Amino acid sequence: MCGIVGIIGQEDVAERLLDGLKRLEYRGYDSAGIATVDGDTIERRRASGKLSNLAKVLDAEPLPGAVGIAHTRWATHGGPTTNNAHPHATNEVAVVHNGIIENFKPLREALISRGRVFTSETDTEVVAHLISERLEAGADPIDAVRDVLPQLRGAFALAILFRSQPDLLIGARLGSPLVVGVGEGETYLGSDALALASLTQRVIYLEEGDWVVCKRDGIQVYDQANQPVERAITQSGVDRAVISKGNHRHYMIKEIYEQPIVVAQTLRSYLQRMDETLTLPIPDFDLSEIKRVTIVACGTSYYAGMVARYWFEQFARVPVDLDVASEFRYRAPVIEPGGLAGSVAKIVKLEHAWRRLDGRNDDGFQVAPFPG
Repeated sequence: MCGIVGIIGQEDVAERLLDGLKRLEYRGYDSAGIATVDGDTIERRRASGKLSNLAKVLDAEPLPGAVGIAHTRWATHGGPTTNNAHPHATNEVAVVHNGIIENFKPLREALISRGRVFTSETDTEVVAHLISERLEAGADPIDAVRDVLPQLRGAFALAILFRSQPDLLIGARLGSPLVVGVGEGETYLGSDALALASLTQRVIYLEEGDWVVCKRDGIQVYDQANQPVERAITQSGVDRAVISKGNHRHYMIKEIYEQPIVVAQTLRSYLQRMDETLTLPIPDFDLSEIKRVTIVACGTSYYAGMVARYWFEQFARVPVDLDVASEFRYRAPVIEPGGLAGSVAKIVKLEHAWRRLDGRNDDGFQVAPFPG
């Protein structure tokens, strides 16, 4: 649910960071904060509750600096207090984080034994201290992050700010999305393209395990093996307008009423109106060899998985297991050869292909048969 925005700009960035967070309000959150580098110090402004509270703090104490990171938090480790709000910082770095660092307790205990002082109850703060230790030992920021990332277990998207290099942001993702935005003399980080919509439409979607060094004049992406890689720049096409509740009382009821439109827009992406066909996704393996499907999902995606299970079993005649993702990782499931496992988004796409419909659908469009 949390949101990340980062900017390496050419002038003060606090207001634009706050605007980016406003685009992510629909996700739900309980606290928010912004950090920038001003001169040779890291400055932070944080507040619990709504973004309007953070805005009031910024009005009372403006936040200068041309490079900064911002975050909206949904409390996991520690309550929704100002001290637990991101960014978390030391004298050397500030960090915002989506996800969970599952081994934070032993890391925290080891850091405390070495004299580090914590000011929050969060798992995120260990990242700031681990990187600071390496910096204080003489490592440069890139080497420090490269050394720390393998120590982290769990799922995370990170954006990291450095006191000593005010033209540098480093991002990393593992199990949680993170995108890079490319601007004119500016570079951005965001938890999704929507957060960056008012800043740029040119984005790079980082792949699993990637980490990225962002500077004002360019970026360098590294894979999980720390090898430099090229990732394509794409046009996000995301609407620049801030998502609003419209006439609805809250975002949840808005999403409920918008479901028919969203489903129609999703189906439209497969529709080729010129030749009246449906173009279905083609997987890189033979679906006829799949003996069992395991769907892993959380929240509303879990309910989507329940629907997919009915479709798989009805149309493909293949047995389906459905697991809550947060529990699945702690099981020792029996995964037999010939099985297929994946997230809801990928599985539902495969379901469409698996049905191998040949003929006309209810709207009169010819369905291209799945090959093989």
